[in-house]
Amino acid sequence: QVQVAESGGGLVQPGESLRLSCGASGTFFSINDMGWYRQAPGKQRELVATISRRGTTRYADSVKGRFTVSRHNAENTVDLEMNSLKSEDTAPYFCHVRAIEGMWAQETVYWGQGTQVTVSS
Repeated sequence: QVQVAESGGGLVQPGESLRLSCGASGTFFSINDMGWYRQAPGKQRELVATISRRGTTRYADSVKGRFTVSRHNAENTVDLEMNSLKSEDTAPYFCHVRAIEGMWAQETVYWGQGTQVTVSS
């Protein structure tokens, strides 16, 4: 079983920055991809940024050049540095973890509870 905990959301003005952090803990062999998704009201949950264990990153087109995802494998943590924030970035942000666990070393997906990011003047 894996526990996922996020932190770092808040209220900022357009153009400002925020940093989100997420940590995975519990019993598992390793973590594959980690990353962040968001779900604005009335919309489907969408990928923001992910990073593989080897450091390969993937970003939504809407955040490329503004957001940076990074991870620390030894600590099982992933961060999202968000710069030049826009009102359309407003949403709860969910940490996403793919953990290898169990008798058969299967991959299981875990989600955090979400942390709210609000960009407003």
